[in-house]
This record gives sequence, C-alpha cells and structure tokens, in this order.
Amino acid sequence: MSSAKFRPLKFGVTRVELKDGPHGTRYLKADQALHAFPDRLTDKLKHWAQTKPEQTLFARRTQLADGSLGDWQHISYAHAWQQARHIAQGLIDRQLSAERPVVILSENSLEHALLALGCLIAGVPYVPTSPPYSLISQDYDKLKHVLHTVTPGLVFASDARYAKAIQATVGPDMEIVLVQGHVEGREVTPFATLAATPDTPAVDAAMAATGPDTIAKFLFTSGSTKMPKAVINTQRLWCANQQQMAQSMPVLAEKPLVLVDWLPWNHTFGGNHNFGMVVFHGGTLYIDDGKPTPALMHETLRNLREIAPTVYFNVPTGFEAIANAMTTDDALRKNLLSRVQMFFYAGAALAQPVWDSLYASQEREIGERIVMTTGLGMTESGPFGIFVTNPHVRAGDLGVPTPGLELKLVDHDDKTEVRYRGPNITPGYWRDPKETAASFDDEGFFCTGDAVKWIDETDVHLGLKFDGRIAEDFKLATGTFVSVGPLRSKIIAAGAPYIQDVVITGLNMKEVGAMVFATPAVRQLSGLGADVPLADVLASAPVLAHFQHMVDELARHATGSASRIARLCLLSDAPTIDRGEITDKGSINQRAVLTHRADTVAALHEDRLHTILKPRS
Repeated sequence: MSSAKFRPLKFGVTRVELKDGPHGTRYLKADQALHAFPDRLTDKLKHWAQTKPEQTLFARRTQLADGSLGDWQHISYAHAWQQARHIAQGLIDRQLSAERPVVILSENSLEHALLALGCLIAGVPYVPTSPPYSLISQDYDKLKHVLHTVTPGLVFASDARYAKAIQATVGPDMEIVLVQGHVEGREVTPFATLAATPDTPAVDAAMAATGPDTIAKFLFTSGSTKMPKAVINTQRLWCANQQQMAQSMPVLAEKPLVLVDWLPWNHTFGGNHNFGMVVFHGGTLYIDDGKPTPALMHETLRNLREIAPTVYFNVPTGFEAIANAMTTDDALRKNLLSRVQMFFYAGAALAQPVWDSLYASQEREIGERIVMTTGLGMTESGPFGIFVTNPHVRAGDLGVPTPGLELKLVDHDDKTEVRYRGPNITPGYWRDPKETAASFDDEGFFCTGDAVKWIDETDVHLGLKFDGRIAEDFKLATGTFVSVGPLRSKIIAAGAPYIQDVVITGLNMKEVGAMVFATPAVRQLSGLGADVPLADVLASAPVLAHFQHMVDELARHATGSASRIARLCLLSDAPTIDRGEITDKGSINQRAVLTHRADTVAALHEDRLHTILKPRS
C-alpha cells in the first residue's frame, strides 16, 4: 500500500519544557500557557442560544412502536436553553443540591441531555450511571453503591425497563422521574411535567451563584476489585479541560463541529469529552443508538452513511468494525470520509491491521489519509491529558501534555509513572477522604498508576508512549519483571482480527500465560453456524490452528521469559458487568478478571484445562 499524504490537520502543541527534580523526578509541560476559559459550561450554552438559536444542538432518531428507529428528532440551542431553564426551576423547587443530587439511570437521549443541562443551570450535580448496573446486573450491588454514596433526591430513567432496578434500590425518599411508563407500587413524575415547570428569576439567580468550584457532576470509575469511586467533576475541571482540548486540537474550532457519537455519557469520554465539546464549541451532536457490538453496529453504520461528522471518536472495536465495513460499503466510505478532519480512538490498543485497512479505504476513496489521533486521560483528569503531536502515530503513542497540565515522571523500579497537576484534575472522590488522600502525592500531583516512556529519548518534543499500568505489571517467580501493557498489545496485533482482549497471567509463576477473549469473527473462522455454542467454536480445528500459529510466532520473536507466552487459553464465558470485568466501552478490566477467575488462572498454569496452547518450539 502506498503512503499517501494526510488530509491537513494542525496540532496545537508541538514543543514541551522538561525540568529535572530531586531523586530522578522530571517535570514536563507544554511550552504554551492555558488561555482563559469560562467559569461554567452554561455560559457557553447561553451564548450559543443567543447567537445561533435555530442550530441543532442534539438530534436522535425517534423510537418507533415496533422498536425500530425512525427519522431524526432535532433540538435547537434555543429550545434546549428554554427547556433546561424549566427543568432547572423544577430542581430548585425540590431543593436539590450536592447532598441530594440527580441520578440518571438510563442511556444517552434527548431527555437525558436536557436534564443534564438543567442541572448545570440550577447548580445541582447529576450522576449519570452505567445502564448495565440496572439492566444487566442481577444483584444491583453497584447501583446500590452509587445510590448509597450520593444519596439522591431524584432518580431519572427513560422508561419502565428500569422499573425492576428502581424497585430493588430506590428508597421512598427519592423522587422517580420517567419519560414514559410506570413503576409498580411507586408514584412517578412524568418527565414532561418536570420540563413544563414555569421558570422564574430564581433560575438566573441559581446560575449566577454557580462558579468554578461548583460541582457539575459525579462520574463513577469503572471499579475493579473495589466498588466504583465517585469522581468530583467541578465546573473548573470541565471548562478548563475543554479549553485545553481546543488548544491541543485546533480542528475543533476551524469548522462547524458535527459529531455522530454512541459513547455513553456515564463515562468521561462520551459524557465530558464529547458532550462538553459540542456545547463548548456550539456544535451539533447526533446521538448514535448503535454500539460496536454485532447486534448494534449496523445502526452506527447506518448513521454514518447519512450524517458526515467533522471529527469522529470511537473505541478500537468500533474502528475495527468500520474498517471492515468500508472495504465493501461504498456509501459508508463516501459519506464518512467526505468532511471528517480527524479520527480519535481511546480505551484500548488499536491493532495495526485496523490502521492499515482504514488507510487503504481512505486512499481508495479520497486519495489521502485521515489522521488517527489518540492520547491518555482518565476520569480524574476531565479526561483529556496527553495528546499526539504529529500525523505519524503508532500504536501506543500518547504525545505531549495539554496546555496548563504539568506532568511529573516518577521512577518505579524499571517503570516510570506519570502524575498530573492542573486545573482539569478532580479535587477528589465524593465522601471518600481516605481514597482522595491516597491518590495525591505531597506536591499535589494525582497518581495515575499509568506507566510511560519516551517515544524517542533523543527528542522529548515527540512526547511519551504508553508502557502499561504500574499495578498490572508483575514479577515471575524467577524475579523477572513482566510489562503487561506492551505484551497485551503484541498479542492483540498478532491475533487480529480474532482477539477482543487479553488478560496476562503469571504472577509468582515460572512462566507467562494469557487468557483470550475472542471477537465474534472467530465464528466465521471456524466455519460453524451461528447457533453453535462459543465453546465449540473455540475448540474447532481452524480456530485452534490460528491461535497455535500465533503462539508459535510470538515465541519465535520473544526476547526472554517476560515476553514469551508459554501457555494460552481461550475463554468461552464472556466478561460480566456484575464482577466489573468489562467497562461500558467494552474494555477488559485486567485486575477484575484475574481476581474473579483465579481458578482458571491456576488451572492454566497447572495444566488442568482441557485445551492449552503452548509454543511448539
């Protein structure tokens, strides 16, 4: 494949300042200052409602009676501003506050968006909660934990699908608001009633009383071996981070911003990064009811054939599905690539074959490549923190710090942890002073647990690349240190497109092992029908032959015991939300899988599993 030119994309930060500190510590920051930013995101909403009142802010396909999706329903900036004011008045009337916030149980929707904006105007924090906590969980333990932590005064859901979870977890002192439906045995306020509350001057007074330190929302971490923590998101954190993004990604302001996005708003990528970006820049967000799963990806592809984004965000599994579809879908290629200036992925590693396939389709359709960008961030950083600085991105590259964020590089054995300090960093965890204190060092830097190293030690301006998680890395019984992140990336790339994710094993063992979650593509590889159990698919000769070849190739290129996969098994039981093994973005939580599948780990290393693949040389 030829190396075509890239569609032009300007990078906002290209140089950094590096300073040495005591005990080998180094401090890294962008060479440009952070510009002024608004005190609250609602200032931007009000501005756009006045200057472009008829422009669409949010759009979502209507939900038809048969469960299908119809035409787009649009909400303009003027309508959103007025509806949010009505909702804000209703929240003020109920005397809600940080001590009694609003909990949102359901997925992205127009009503969810309006309620969130109403909360921001009223100065009442909202708590977007993972829908699987209500719809998939069987014990509701995480939902109970959320409600116990924040003690809401109002709980919102879209419809009666959430009734069972509400009955099991929501106390009688919490008001229930639904868009439609009812909850047996409970009084329910229709969302339309809340949104019809006549606004008064109290709304303006409430908004004027909010400022940089006002809590905008609580976002819960995914949780691994512990219950999720409520990350405090202030207006300062959110607005500073949006300004940082604007300076790091000038493309956001160059043309009218249009997003087509499925990423869940209970997660910082979708709910802070993308939702906030649209309001900040006066853009338009088309809510995508698709998802990078076999059952829902068709809806995302349908939307992308119809709506052309100017920038596009997704997780690696989503880009993989799009890459596969673009090889044969002419309409998808034509529309998606018509005006997109930048692709951005986060959440996991993007396999090289996916990059190659995307580039091939782009060169075929438009004669140039779209820059694929990425970086590093987390719920506690707003999330935007580190961003790539040139179009020649390779898997694992992170780039340089965004303006206003100072990085502290601290050595841990043969790893280097990156820590954050800046206006986009959370002040801590709600009602959890112990975890808050443990998360910051004596200089006020947030301890991320992420390990990094230089892309090129001779040129610090290229920035950093990912080197795994400090807590995920471990030593073998021989004392050899295993770097989990890079090893996972190698396995995923070697097994593409049949590996969803990999969990590395071997703590205190003699050898490194791997447990693999396969992608749906293994069914096609196996040649078996869709109704055949996954366990039989994974045990089929073609699938085993593919992974045996992969194990052999990895062993052939291994440089020692820490990079040699000595044993591998394929997992037929999917990761579960109840055990925290999977996040809303589809990423695997290594620690949670290792904790809850300790018996499988032991059996893998004791040769007690039915099928274990080992290198043949």
